[in-house]
Amino acid sequence: MVPLPLRRRPRPPLLLGRAAALAAATALSGCVLDWEKPDATVEAPPAFKAIRPARSAPPIRAAREWSQAFGSPELSGLVARALEQNLDIAAAVARIQQADAQARVNSSPLWPVMTMNDIARRTQTPATITSATSTSASTDATTTTGAASSANVRTRRANFFQTQLNASYEIDFWGKNQDASNAARLLANASRFDRDVVEISTIASVVNGYFQVLTAEDRLRIAKNNIKIAETVLRAIKARLDVGTATALDFSQQDSVVAQQRASVPPLEQTLRQTKNTLAVLLGVAPESAIIKGGSLTRLRFPKVSPGLPSELLLRRPDVAEAEAKLESSEFSVLQARAAFFPSIQITGYYGVQSVALRTLFRPEAIAWQIAGNLTQPLFDGYNLQGQYLLQQGKFAELAQNYKKQILTAFSDVENALIAIQETSRQLKLQGEAAAAARRAYEVAEARLREGTIDIITLSTTETTLFQTEDAVAVVRLAYFQAATSLYQALGGGWSGTTRALEIAAEDSAYESEKGPWP
Repeated sequence: MVPLPLRRRPRPPLLLGRAAALAAATALSGCVLDWEKPDATVEAPPAFKAIRPARSAPPIRAAREWSQAFGSPELSGLVARALEQNLDIAAAVARIQQADAQARVNSSPLWPVMTMNDIARRTQTPATITSATSTSASTDATTTTGAASSANVRTRRANFFQTQLNASYEIDFWGKNQDASNAARLLANASRFDRDVVEISTIASVVNGYFQVLTAEDRLRIAKNNIKIAETVLRAIKARLDVGTATALDFSQQDSVVAQQRASVPPLEQTLRQTKNTLAVLLGVAPESAIIKGGSLTRLRFPKVSPGLPSELLLRRPDVAEAEAKLESSEFSVLQARAAFFPSIQITGYYGVQSVALRTLFRPEAIAWQIAGNLTQPLFDGYNLQGQYLLQQGKFAELAQNYKKQILTAFSDVENALIAIQETSRQLKLQGEAAAAARRAYEVAEARLREGTIDIITLSTTETTLFQTEDAVAVVRLAYFQAATSLYQALGGGWSGTTRALEIAAEDSAYESEKGPWP
């Protein structure tokens, strides 16, 4: 039994005295911040039930190599085109870009904020404000005196110049900003795993679609051959009718069989054409541009795949890795919400020069600076922080259950695919035997028809059985090959622990890459 512990990003070293400060802040917050984290481990069974004995196996081959195992160059070409042109995969790549950008946004509080504030200002203050108001005690002041006072009124103009650098930085004493960064970076990992999930699903759809095209063509050939058989029998009955050894009822019954076989062709044509259109969309091209030659499913080889051990499977499924990354991200979100209860310590300051005259702006006496520290402790906010903390805990609990379910689903997918391969293989063999027996029965009935020793009901039943069993063989063969696709998808489509490490390294590289000169 192998438990699956969560893998966490390392937290930054704690400052001395952090534990004591944490206890003091908790007391100030007046809220219990303990969190009993839900268990998210799952025990892997020792082996798959459908495969005995259990043995280790390498990962299934990736899409290009796996598709070549069927022996169809056209199928391999379609898979290669889908990997390059599929729009769902391209959209998933765009989501990676978004997640990487969001990781930078959420990591920005780990850095200081610096701004430049330059001012060149000229101000005019109205004379009605700047002049001293003179009032006369005498109400009979002369006009000359009033004119003189008016003449002394003047407006005031002033200049102001400033070049100043402002800076602020929040000390991440409680790890709040680092938790936000870690959470976003883990979601960036999850977006890469999601792209891999989309790729595997797309390839499975392309391969299954191609199988459906081949099966539709096989069934069309069978249906057209059945029409020829039914028409041959109809002509034989017509000849007997002309000489009086058959009845009009016999002829009408066989004519109905011919009509039924002809009516089976349009639905198959519809399936064939529509499936080709669906494949075109998966290839990222218009249906009018897609050229799919097709062929027969009977010409393809069936690949042999060993599923390995359940414990190995968990390292080969990108959807499991995605669920785990989201769960780890949620844990950091819980820690971030808890850290919001504690004091926020921020340092601010500026340095620059200020002057009312441009010529003195860069003199030593024009230097102005300030540095300040702010400590903000939440006291009461209508229980907003408490609600956010409980919300993140609830999200973690949900994701923990989803993670466990994803693991169980992975086991179930492999078991179901293995069962499907085993049972459809048996069914294909038995259905082939039934078709061979129906063919022999028809040949006997045809001989008796020529001898005139068979009734039309027996002949019609024999024909119908032949037509149905041959068509059923094609349908079962499709299910058999689709089971191989299901196993490919269930085993992770060539994904492995090495792929996981490469995806995480790609996220690290994107995060640490040169960000350019702009802010």
